[in-house]
Amino acid sequence: MGLDAFLPVAFIIGYLFGSVPFGLILTRLAGTQDLRSIGSGNIGATNVLRTGRKGLAAATLLLDALKGTAAVVISGYIAGPNAAMLAGLGAFLGHLFPVWLKFKGGKGVAVYIGIMLGLFWPSAVVFCLIWLATATTTRYSSLSALVAAFVTPLFLWWFGQLALAALGALLTMLLFYMHRENIKRLQAGKEGRIGEKA
Repeated sequence: MGLDAFLPVAFIIGYLFGSVPFGLILTRLAGTQDLRSIGSGNIGATNVLRTGRKGLAAATLLLDALKGTAAVVISGYIAGPNAAMLAGLGAFLGHLFPVWLKFKGGKGVAVYIGIMLGLFWPSAVVFCLIWLATATTTRYSSLSALVAAFVTPLFLWWFGQLALAALGALLTMLLFYMHRENIKRLQAGKEGRIGEKA
């Protein structure tokens, strides 16, 4: 199989990696209530935190990030940077729209970080630092993610990573779309803060 022929395979690999709902799996194994019935109904780490299980939330964050990293690294090793980027896009879409959950998944923050870690690790560091700074000052997880996602493609562009900046911009637009209800609540002053239980 030539490198170009592998590109659609890389996307599918990424999608399958990304579609694994670790938040839902971990909370079910731990015996908590259905994650989709509390808080935002989301399957990501922030909603897992609303169960009061900080360890599960941390594990969800780590595994959701690493599934993006794994998809990128494996596909990049097999067929190079274009395959890696397509796998990253596939992983992001898989997390947002997993086939196993009727295409209703997470919002993509942890996977975004994992994808960037695999493609260009300084951008993942920048994302995390901006997220942490914003979260520390506002205690809004959604706002922190939106600010970090907005800055990351600009950082990639400034660093001369034009193809990655374009991918980052696409991921950011998707992330903003998935956070549309959060944006409305932020504007109305009704958004939940980090650590609040459902």
